[in-house]
Amino acid sequence: MSMKTFKSWRWSPRKKPVLSDGGPHGAHGFRMRQLSFMAFVCIATMFIVYRTTSYQHQQTEIDAERHPFDNTQNLRTLELDNLPQGVIQARSDLELKPLWSHSRPKVDDSSSHNLLAIAAGIRQKQNVDSIVQKFLAENFTIMLFHYDGNMNSWWNLEWSNKAIHVVAQNQTKWWFAKRFLHPDVVSIYDYIFLWDEDLGVQHFHPGRYLEIVKSERFEISQPALDPNSTEIHHRITIRKKTKRFHRRIYDYRGFTKCTRSSMGPPCTGWVEGMAPVFSRSAWRCTWHLIQNDLVHGWGLDMKLGYCAQGDRTKRVGIIDSEYVVHQGIQTLGGSSAKKASKSEDSTKVKQKRSGVDTRVEIRRQSTSELKVFKERWEKAVTEDSSWVDPYSRNSWFNLFSKTRKTRSKRSW
Repeated sequence: MSMKTFKSWRWSPRKKPVLSDGGPHGAHGFRMRQLSFMAFVCIATMFIVYRTTSYQHQQTEIDAERHPFDNTQNLRTLELDNLPQGVIQARSDLELKPLWSHSRPKVDDSSSHNLLAIAAGIRQKQNVDSIVQKFLAENFTIMLFHYDGNMNSWWNLEWSNKAIHVVAQNQTKWWFAKRFLHPDVVSIYDYIFLWDEDLGVQHFHPGRYLEIVKSERFEISQPALDPNSTEIHHRITIRKKTKRFHRRIYDYRGFTKCTRSSMGPPCTGWVEGMAPVFSRSAWRCTWHLIQNDLVHGWGLDMKLGYCAQGDRTKRVGIIDSEYVVHQGIQTLGGSSAKKASKSEDSTKVKQKRSGVDTRVEIRRQSTSELKVFKERWEKAVTEDSSWVDPYSRNSWFNLFSKTRKTRSKRSW
């Protein structure tokens, strides 16, 4: 064998065509790009999962600090050290119990329990009776907040001795709710109806209402308002005759225009304060949102979507098929001129002599509280560096929602 033949045989395995795999623009290059894309998707997914898990962990720690009794691991605090853990009961309810009984009935936690709470004055006794009758038929617990101090005049109603009565002179619905509807006290109830007294319920059925709420997974809702209602403040609450429910409104008139790109109140994710309905989880969040000293609750409606336990554009809704009439009767701190009684006329005379108009003063106080609430919210957002607004345009939640919408459109 010659030296030339030997060299040719020796180097032949090393000779490979430059484009044996299709070159840099062939199959090998395509696989590299595919792997790079998959790596990017995996990293993005891991980041989202990490942020979500981190946020949930932070919220859990905050809740544990604020509500040590909600966590069984934290039950043995210093205050409870002398009690055996098995005897500690961290929650309560509003169910009435008999003074004596051979077989004391127990609350059945497996069945559905719901609560209707109304701030009521004696002048709306007949209307409140109509509302309560509807809810009693669906086995609701009834709770009345007597803001006028007059409770004795209610005892002649058949259901009155089965209701819970709370009396405090000239206090608002939100004042009562903050003090007497603590989440640990009402945790037995699946839904909480926190209503005003001036609602007509001729076309409303609580059972059918809750069927829609559950099927659509609404955490916060309200019945739609009859278009003929005396007072309608926002168009989103007006009943749509051809629908069972709606989540948003399209309105190109006025200062605030509601379009398809609108992602917040009052275009979507919003209910009014006159007849809200909360799930158990949404109420726990809402109770903490209610300010103890801001009793009129102005500004709460614009922030309730943060308590929707998810996307407020989906978890907050208006029920059209079960609607009410808002009569717009102002009684707290005074009455409407059309329905003033003789005693109220004398009160108005005294007010004129003293130069005080209670309705004007209440509205002035409400406006002042709204300003304070806005300032507190802005201050809290600024000071809480770990809080991420889920509805800001740059939040990962919002960007993820937009991405899903874009992909769904492309698929069509």
